Amino acid sequence: MASQFLLPPNPFTKSTTAKLFFTGDDSTLKRKSKHATRVSNGFSLRANAALRSNHSSSVEIPSQWYNIVADLSVKPPPPLHPKTFEPIKPEDLSHLFPNEIIKQEATLERFIDIPEEVLEIYKLWRPTPLIRAKRLEKLLQTPARIYFKYEGGSPAGSHKPNSAVPQAYYNAKEGVKNLVTETGAGQWGSSLAFASSLFGLNCEVWQVANSYHQKPYRRLMMQTWGAKVHPSPSDLTEAGRRILQVDPSSPGSLGISISEAVEVAARNEDTKYCLGSVLNHVLLHQTVIGEECIKQMEAFGETPDVIIGCTGGGSNFAGLSFPYIREKLKGKINPVIRAVEPSACPSLTRGVYAYDFGDTAGLTPLMKMHTLGHDFIPDPIHSGGLRYHGMAPLISHVYEQGFMEAISVPQTECFQGAIQFARTEGIIPAPEPTHAIAATIREALRCKETGEAKVILMAMCGHGHFDLSSYDKFLRGELVDLSFSEERIRESLSKVPHVV
Repeated sequence: MASQFLLPPNPFTKSTTAKLFFTGDDSTLKRKSKHATRVSNGFSLRANAALRSNHSSSVEIPSQWYNIVADLSVKPPPPLHPKTFEPIKPEDLSHLFPNEIIKQEATLERFIDIPEEVLEIYKLWRPTPLIRAKRLEKLLQTPARIYFKYEGGSPAGSHKPNSAVPQAYYNAKEGVKNLVTETGAGQWGSSLAFASSLFGLNCEVWQVANSYHQKPYRRLMMQTWGAKVHPSPSDLTEAGRRILQVDPSSPGSLGISISEAVEVAARNEDTKYCLGSVLNHVLLHQTVIGEECIKQMEAFGETPDVIIGCTGGGSNFAGLSFPYIREKLKGKINPVIRAVEPSACPSLTRGVYAYDFGDTAGLTPLMKMHTLGHDFIPDPIHSGGLRYHGMAPLISHVYEQGFMEAISVPQTECFQGAIQFARTEGIIPAPEPTHAIAATIREALRCKETGEAKVILMAMCGHGHFDLSSYDKFLRGELVDLSFSEERIRESLSKVPHVV
């Protein structure tokens, strides 16, 4: 019997950028290029079924990332040194990041070329499909046309490798041997473990304790790709030990995990830190999503009226929305751009816009962002990737400038939408994008009431194959909506640094 395993192409071979062709009549997904990239049978079948449409189109993998800062007339406030409160200097970040990442974090250039080595690896799963959710439309009996950009076909099952691969590449290029990071649900940790394995780097991950125990198969994915994984808070760092002294059963948070990883990177010269969201360079890398999607929507002859994505730290949302905001700033389109966050961790809708630490221990630079306070530990909702106390500074700035809006949704409504989506479109979504699904269903039902045939574009950032315990709780009727007290927020916000 022939083996089903396919070896990935050498990521350092030169090739022509691949084009993906699909038509409504074809029963196969065809890729035409001088150097064809093979994909797994499972991905081909999913993409074939999803891409059937009355339209035909082709799209190339973008050759550049887009930097929205270049097009903002009001630039975002700079990050500040945690001790001096002065604007951060490149050398202040050199113990954490490689030089190229530091440059990308502060650049004002509009476009950044994607290295050929990174493009070669992107070809393992990109371009990703844009899918019209016709069966969901039929279920909802809505005149709206719903499209979703699906990032679940990557090796790690989400959008996170879009940034993990370039971060690992730049570190390897500068001779770094060890990478450390945090992860919530495990999608980012899985992605960095995958990317590290391709470049021969050691990878160590601090996973939020609640998710570490909820999602054992994410941990096993990381370990399969060679990573060491610790539940956070841990007794391996000073930051973790301080938390455990106060609360030995702490569920952890992304802020705590960041503190642990940053502490380890800062004390080891051969080690650098990688972040899966929040910072400018991460959002930059993710814009391959939106750049592809613009061309795909044009090929369908559609212009989105509403763009919806979930937000935790903001990488997935920025990846889809920032290229569209560029077109909005040019006056070419005018969609409503809507961020959706969990009701139990609503940094945009309930937080304050202020300078705050990106981690719990106060080791990171101070960033101007919407925050619930760096001490805020969200309840252990099932969307582990959205349990972060703050929002990406760039998204916070764009929100303050009025280019987007935000809502929060409780998790039971999210899982109700996820079941509807899975039973019509066939894809079981990760808990994080269920927030976008719930908001999309709300919008589609409004269209049903008004008769408007709006075009709704949704970010579907990953599958939920390793999150089935969450679905089990929902289907058993055991999943409940979690919230927080105003007192908890007030207490946490009282510890936000006062920056004049």
